[in-house]
Amino acid sequence: MRHRPIFRWVTAAGLLLVVLGFVVWETGPDYPELELVELTVLEEEPDGTCAVRWTDPYGGGQRTGPYRCDPDRDPLLKDTTQFEWGSLGWDVGHVVAEGDLKGELYDPDVETAADRAVSVSDALTVPGVLIAFAGLVCGGVRTLLRFVRPTVWAPLTVRRAERLREAARGAVREHERAVRAVRDAWQPLHDARVREELAAVPVGMLRWSTTPLLPVAELRRHGFRTVRDVLDAGAWGLADTTGLGRRTAEKVWSAARRRADEVGEDTWVRLDAGLTGPEADRLLTALRVLVQAGPEARRAVEEAGRLIPELDRHLVTARPAAELRLLLVTDHEGRADARAAVRRLRELVAEAERSGRWLSFLQTSIDLLRGADADPLALSARADLASRPDAYQEQLWHVVRARPMLTG
Repeated sequence: MRHRPIFRWVTAAGLLLVVLGFVVWETGPDYPELELVELTVLEEEPDGTCAVRWTDPYGGGQRTGPYRCDPDRDPLLKDTTQFEWGSLGWDVGHVVAEGDLKGELYDPDVETAADRAVSVSDALTVPGVLIAFAGLVCGGVRTLLRFVRPTVWAPLTVRRAERLREAARGAVREHERAVRAVRDAWQPLHDARVREELAAVPVGMLRWSTTPLLPVAELRRHGFRTVRDVLDAGAWGLADTTGLGRRTAEKVWSAARRRADEVGEDTWVRLDAGLTGPEADRLLTALRVLVQAGPEARRAVEEAGRLIPELDRHLVTARPAAELRLLLVTDHEGRADARAAVRRLRELVAEAERSGRWLSFLQTSIDLLRGADADPLALSARADLASRPDAYQEQLWHVVRARPMLTG
């Protein structure tokens, strides 16, 4: 999912409110200049409401008006009956020193335009600071989680994916070992059967292999009766024995080699009671491992062969998410790819566990680890062949005709 910078916008909104509050405070009306004066309290209520008289310092003479006295000032300043000038009280206040209200008594309890501007500025600045702070904190936490969360969960996913890959590789590796054992045991038997077939192919069959026609009469005159005779002599042996030119001898030998390949494709080693000897025992013993593992092992190996490349690809991409050191030096696109790879690995591991594929890889490796060249096993394999010959023939066909699996 694409990352949305929500908290960046929250922080930006908070900073915008702070800037607007500053602008309102900077451009709003200022408080007036004030001058301190002494106030004579003419009347005073218990709540501090007073009628006062003051001398206008700007030539306005004696002036009177309402005022809000300090009700908590010293009692001596409220009641002066003990003094000779009577019961008048005393307080201090300020008068406006500029503008149209110059000389007027300034009452701080009366809201002015400057007060309203300050209130608006505070209403914008205080929430703006809180919103910006919340955006910075939440954004920082989110950024930290984006770095820390992959390094907490991704290593576990990567390790499990690596174990799954090793299980799949183990199944493929043991299957290749078992198949290689069958091929190694089958090849001498097949070569011997091919040589028998070539001994029955007359050398005259090579005459029409190339243009111009090959001098097979000259070959017969020097004792080469079958294709096997030609192969056994080799190109240099033909040239030396028959007196043919080197190039002609090479053409004859190449024609014999092609004929041998054709015979090899059509020749099959039949598994039956007549197949005896150490090579036959080796072949049956090797085949028995695959037969006992069954077709389930072959299917597990095929699934492992399809799964391994995908695991390899995603494990390479997911590596930065599993190591904090690599994550810090990876760009944004690389981190996104790593997180996507981790998610895909998690899906592959979960699917392998849910379908039992992981367990089948391990079981296949165990089943294919059997096998040895001991005589008792060869006897057991012959007995097993007698009970299910088709299973042995099918396994041999798959091994001989299938291409080897490349695991890298």
